[in-house]
Amino acid sequence: MSPKDKKLVLGGLVICIIIAVLAPFIASSNPDGLEKTAEDVSTTEESGIYEAPMPDYTIPFLGEDNPYGGIVALIVGVLITLGLGYIAAILLKRRNASGQ
Repeated sequence: MSPKDKKLVLGGLVICIIIAVLAPFIASSNPDGLEKTAEDVSTTEESGIYEAPMPDYTIPFLGEDNPYGGIVALIVGVLITLGLGYIAAILLKRRNASGQ
């Protein structure tokens, strides 16, 4: 990766982290249409099909009312997404290089 590309990736990462840090403070506490519909339709019992590792953008051991839990959850999500994208790019680059 060239130095110019590294600067671009680092700049993008910094922007993503800044957005992740600010998002909990500017996000609406009112549910969106999909979440509101799910609340209206759902029963009182839980389905038990899937339990999210960070439900509602919180870290369970930090507590639901702790704003830092939302920040940590968003940063972890950004890093996981960028990491998976980077791995996919490497795999595609290798596949294209071997196919030529």
